[in-house]
Amino acid sequence: MKEKENLNDKEKLEQAEKEAQEDIVDEKTQKEAEKAAQEMLEKYDRESNFRTQIGKWAWVVTFLGASLTIFHLYTGYFGTLPSQKQGAIHLGTALGLIFLLYPAKKGLQHKQKTVPWYDVILAFIAMYVAYHKVIFFDSIIQSRIIGYSMADTIISIVAILLLLEATRRTVGLPIVIVASVMILYALFGNYIPTQILSHPGFSLDRITTNLWFQESGVFGTPLQISAKFIFLFLFFGVMLIHTRIGQFFNDLAFALTGRFTGGTAKTAVIASSMQGMISGSSVGNVVASGSFTIPMMKNSGFKPEFAAGTEASASTGGQIMPPVMGAAAFIMMEYLGVSYGYIMLAAAIPAVLFFSGIFIGTHFEAKRLGILGLPPEKLPKIREQMMRYGYMLLPLFIIIGTVMIGFTPQRAAIYGILTAFIISLIRKETRMSFRKIIYVLEQGARVALPVIAAVATAGIIAGVVSITGLGPKFASGIIALSAGYKFLALFFTMIACLILGMGLPTTANYVVTATIAAPALINGFDIAPIAVHMFVFYFGIVADITPPVCLAAFAGAGIARANPFMSGVTAVKLAIAAFIVPYIFVYDPILLMVDADVISVIIAFITAILGMIGVSSAMMGFFIRHSKAWERWVLFVGGICLIMPEMITNFIGLALLGLVWYVQKQREDDSGKNQPLTATT
Repeated sequence: MKEKENLNDKEKLEQAEKEAQEDIVDEKTQKEAEKAAQEMLEKYDRESNFRTQIGKWAWVVTFLGASLTIFHLYTGYFGTLPSQKQGAIHLGTALGLIFLLYPAKKGLQHKQKTVPWYDVILAFIAMYVAYHKVIFFDSIIQSRIIGYSMADTIISIVAILLLLEATRRTVGLPIVIVASVMILYALFGNYIPTQILSHPGFSLDRITTNLWFQESGVFGTPLQISAKFIFLFLFFGVMLIHTRIGQFFNDLAFALTGRFTGGTAKTAVIASSMQGMISGSSVGNVVASGSFTIPMMKNSGFKPEFAAGTEASASTGGQIMPPVMGAAAFIMMEYLGVSYGYIMLAAAIPAVLFFSGIFIGTHFEAKRLGILGLPPEKLPKIREQMMRYGYMLLPLFIIIGTVMIGFTPQRAAIYGILTAFIISLIRKETRMSFRKIIYVLEQGARVALPVIAAVATAGIIAGVVSITGLGPKFASGIIALSAGYKFLALFFTMIACLILGMGLPTTANYVVTATIAAPALINGFDIAPIAVHMFVFYFGIVADITPPVCLAAFAGAGIARANPFMSGVTAVKLAIAAFIVPYIFVYDPILLMVDADVISVIIAFITAILGMIGVSSAMMGFFIRHSKAWERWVLFVGGICLIMPEMITNFIGLALLGLVWYVQKQREDDSGKNQPLTATT
């Protein structure tokens, strides 16, 4: 008996050692995956090149970051300060944090063990030149009438130079080049021979003081919206990530779609759309979600380029998915003078069409390759997930509900943040300690730094446009170049958005195009303002997946070990709705629910979904059978006809899709091509 007990004890000990060894291996694998993900982010996402070792300055960063978040929570609930004071604290603290966290050169973040002395000096100078607006607020207001002093001029020059350097460190060089060119344009516009673009020219002191001390420059609408709304919604996203809600989204998407044809790709689309809505960064979301979804898609039989393209297109589209859309949506709200609820409603159908196109595309590709879903026993149970974690959807419902009943976006964000914090207390694994709360507050500020720098620099561009009158000149140029044809004007605007989007963040791209190009389309062609702003918003976003510079696709390709360019091409094929739908809602804004009754909207939505089936099947080369070249063209044209909200085109589109369906139904199936593959995990 004793020998038997000893044998059992030995077996238990061996089992415990085996489990401990497995835990060590799992932990090592997880650390390696996290390290690889961070390296991928640093390679493709300039925002992720921050210092991880800052020594004693970590306390200063924590204090400044947590204080900035608390400041926005306080003013969001009790009321914001005057816009110039609110913006100065918002930008000044952010600039200080940027110089403490981001090195002057990419790669130095791993070599420097602390913050170098020169960055400490730059951090405090940057904070002072911004806080100067708060300390001497009344005298600066008076200076607008009596004129600015030499000290004011020096401060404005130093401030703009520091802002451009901070933006270069966090966002990259392209937007800094654009802003610098605009300043040079303001200085030397009188030397431009072309009458369309020339202007009398302005002195350096007038330009810098206008850009720094007036509402039309750095502290203009973009930064004011960032200080009022964007920061709070970014912090809401941070709260969701740190309360397990992001993991719940992944599990829910897996449970809903994993068992269907090509289920792994469909899971990636659903999960990335929800995660991208939270993070607001296409590249960041590709790395965060893609490290899980891309290997899963490859293992199930999808090609590496397709896996990378699927993740890139879905992650990019997260910025157009209500209720938590990209930061540009809040600036659009201010430009148009409408409520955020109005923006959410207008964006709803185009966003659904965007993701429907990707979802349908993955389905047809899976059918073409014969890729089945995963066995039910390997998937999370929907009922179990909803019973255990369904309450985690409450913050999103709170955001939507409070906005739709008339609360301000600030108050909606505050209530969403509070709800997320309360539900985190329900379970032990999501409950936050005091140390974790301080950490989350600091992360809220860190996440916002690139956005703050980008919108402030975009304010320079918008300010120069205002000073020089470039907007009307550019508008007349577009009208002249398009020869009065609306389609050509839209096409040229699209190209401008895509080119700017190769180097500018989405928000800055939107500010520039909405300032310069949008007035031409609204005034010159009598297009609904919401349709124009959504048009430039969409093409600013899809620049992240449009070759040759498609950073989101490049990041996905790095994870999938795929060809980056072909990953971008695949992403464009899947996200084709983003290139078609904006043209449709410009010509007929019923898809944006503008001046439309409920029945018309429902019909337009249903036919648009059918249209996406036609377009996506044409892109993938499969309908109910492998499609011939002429069939793909017929499917594409039929799909476009169905997306267009006109009764005649809808009937034509249905007829064309029906024709291909009948022809393929009659054609004998190629048994070799259409035999389904066995499901792999």
